[in-house]
Amino acid sequence: MKLDIVSANRLTDGHVVYLTRDGDWSKSIVDGRTAATEKESSTLLADAERAVVAGIIVSPYLVSIADDGGTFSPLHFRERIRLFGPKTDRATNHSTGRVA
Repeated sequence: MKLDIVSANRLTDGHVVYLTRDGDWSKSIVDGRTAATEKESSTLLADAERAVVAGIIVSPYLVSIADDGGTFSPLHFRERIRLFGPKTDRATNHSTGRVA
C-alpha cells in the first residue's frame, strides 16, 4: 500500500526527521504519521508547516512510502539515501576515485 509521510531536517542538528502521530519529530521512519489520501496528505503537510513557523524544522515535504505490513520503505532512491545513508566503498580514495 502506498502512503505519504512528511520528512524534514531538524534545525538544532540537521538530522532527517519524520512527523510523528503525536506531532513530534523522530529520526525513525517507523514513527512517522502516515496519510493514505490526498486530503490526509495535505493536512499532514500543513501540520508540518506549523513546525517551520515554530523554528523546529526546515523544508518539510511529502515522501511516498510503501507499507509492507508495518515495514516502511521509501519509494524513491533519494529518500532511501536520506534514511540509510549513501552507499560508498570505503577503500576508494574519493579525491582520485582510485581504490586504495
